[in-house]
Amino acid sequence: MNYPFWDVPIIGSGGVIAIIAIFHVMISHFAIGGGFYLPMAEAKALREGREDWMRTLRRHSHFFLILTGVFGAVSGVGIWFSIGLANPEATSTLIHNFVFGWAIEWVFFIVELTAAAVYYYTWGRIPDRLHLKIGWVYAFTAWMSLVIINGILTFMLTPGAEWLGVAGTGQESGAFWAAFFNPTYWPSLVLRTLVCISLAGIFALVTAARIDGFAEPKLKTEIVRWSTKWLVPSFVLMPVCFLWYLWTVPESQRQLLNLGIATIGQGTFTQVTRSALVSVMTSATILAVVYFTAWRNARDFNMGWAAAVLLLALGATATTEQSREMLRKPYVIGEHMYSNGVRRSEVEHFNREGYLSGSPWAAAHASESAGDAAPDRGALMFRGQCLACHTTDGYRPMKRLLQGRDRASIMNLLGTLHEYGENSPYRAFMPPLVGKPDEIEALADYLDRVVNAGAHTAKAE
Repeated sequence: MNYPFWDVPIIGSGGVIAIIAIFHVMISHFAIGGGFYLPMAEAKALREGREDWMRTLRRHSHFFLILTGVFGAVSGVGIWFSIGLANPEATSTLIHNFVFGWAIEWVFFIVELTAAAVYYYTWGRIPDRLHLKIGWVYAFTAWMSLVIINGILTFMLTPGAEWLGVAGTGQESGAFWAAFFNPTYWPSLVLRTLVCISLAGIFALVTAARIDGFAEPKLKTEIVRWSTKWLVPSFVLMPVCFLWYLWTVPESQRQLLNLGIATIGQGTFTQVTRSALVSVMTSATILAVVYFTAWRNARDFNMGWAAAVLLLALGATATTEQSREMLRKPYVIGEHMYSNGVRRSEVEHFNREGYLSGSPWAAAHASESAGDAAPDRGALMFRGQCLACHTTDGYRPMKRLLQGRDRASIMNLLGTLHEYGENSPYRAFMPPLVGKPDEIEALADYLDRVVNAGAHTAKAE
């Protein structure tokens, strides 16, 4: 309650993050995989004396530099901007606990961007072997950025017992490496590296599709087929690595996925299950489309098919990232901070002293001389504890979710969330509702006005 609230109409603050993140994740993973694709392809061209390959790779490096160096970098800044506004408590925790890690990542990132620019602008201007070495410098630093970021991302799902044991004591820095190399670190790193390799091949097909298959049939066939081979490691190793990843995820976080799979015959699809199934189906579709259009008909592979594969890859990226995010529910940092920024250790304090007791927004009553009314306590409760995941009438809208409920029914639901019993159907994906009884009553009044505004207006008339 120490930070302002970012109220984004219709799509919500989470929707802003999702829109930026989906594209950024896809481009950033391409930046890593493409970093290996370019020097490996260049080494092959140098070894075989293929000037036609070199010409194509130079064109691909231009596409690579613009897409990753401009769009990738800008969208990365956009993620920082949006998460800082949407969930400042969680962002603050990540910064304070991993400030050393962020510093290392930024060093690699600066070297990565510099190497990418030098690599493109020195084609044909420096010795081939030196140019190739610059490509490998880029590949290494780009992958090292993933090595660092992966530790912080996986920490949010599985911070580990050692870090949780010191969380909130001021001694978190002593558990830095335990938090960084957390239980899901290694399987996630392998999975993301495989995704990077696949995306390198998929984006290379965009450049290959632009080659004139009638003027240069041999060149186009060779590059298209060589690019499609980059998808093979993922489709061979991904299932095994995914099972490895799930094995390291806490049982409590796999609950929704297991429920959706166990009751699939009855149609009980949880959101995380639906996302996982769509991810699998789109990945399988990519394999089929690439095999029949790129491998078997390489000379006729065109931009239409390349765009279709890109869209499928975007869908797979979106649903996979959504599944990963949903696995964290009801936390934003596993077993430590709930998705609304309330720390697990603070629940009893807020229930005893009040959620709004330390809020500068609730305390800052306007002077009577100014003629301003005191802030709506129910609205402040909604902004602090509900707005991170819900809107009033857009994404996950309260008007639809509470449709048909009167004030008493809304209060019963809030009471269930406040009690947060072991058998509560909401416990697996929603944080507890904290606060004193009068604050929860105020929230019920606010939600009743939001949901039943028309009924209240008619009654007043």
